[in-house]
Amino acid sequence: MSASGAAAEDGRPGRVPRAGVLLALAGRDFLLARSYRVAFALDLVLGIVSLAIFYFISKSLGDPSPASLGEAPDYFSFAAVGIAVTVVMESAAIGLSTRLREEQMTGTLEALVAQPLSVPELAFGLTTYSYVFATLRAGVYILAAGLLLGLDLSKTNWPAFVLMLLVTGIAFTAIGISLGAVVLLVKRARALPGLVTLVLGLLGGAYFPISALPEPLERLAQVVPTRRAFDGLRDAVFGGEGWVADLLVLAAFSAVGLPLAVYTLALALKFNRARGSLAQF
Repeated sequence: MSASGAAAEDGRPGRVPRAGVLLALAGRDFLLARSYRVAFALDLVLGIVSLAIFYFISKSLGDPSPASLGEAPDYFSFAAVGIAVTVVMESAAIGLSTRLREEQMTGTLEALVAQPLSVPELAFGLTTYSYVFATLRAGVYILAAGLLLGLDLSKTNWPAFVLMLLVTGIAFTAIGISLGAVVLLVKRARALPGLVTLVLGLLGGAYFPISALPEPLERLAQVVPTRRAFDGLRDAVFGGEGWVADLLVLAAFSAVGLPLAVYTLALALKFNRARGSLAQF
């Protein structure tokens, strides 16, 4: 086995991921997900049900002040984009830790890590399918909200929407890889990734304007990367211009966060191999 090929096995970061490796791992995960057809379909249906719930909430309670909704014309429009972005955020942030735990529980993690894979290939390969599927789901939810629930898409900048979704997923993949490393080290920290994404979603303005938060939390919300994701996607969908600045901030976050996250995962793999606890969960 070559030195670079054994990177995941000995816990070193290794080279830039090879596209063939990512496609192979993503294809494996797709075939596995497709074999559970009911769950596969429910992933789409449940998101549309969530949109319907927020639609009727908005009709029952009315809308908050327009200034707090940014570019969104009403509360349902605000929440619909929040739901779509949350799908991508959760997939990127929780995907790796979930996949690592599944590999541990099925006893295949040690065999997978022993393959000639670099750490980036392992990290991105295990999350590629869930990220692509989540991005497609987000697009389907927005289209469904427009076709079925009256969401106004007449001002949508579709290229900006796609760019924002892609960069949002990349930015939160950095968080997800770091959380995956923590799960490897702490073991029974299964609830941690979900808790982190819940907090980041609430602080970012997923379901209500951050102006509704207590003042200390509102100040904190100004600096969390999720706020840039939600604001940028809403600008892209509802014709705002602020998405460019949000895109650049998320890209900068990705450029710094991804290498640090991969290095953290490499250290976690190396530590677990030294202790012989890679397969423990």
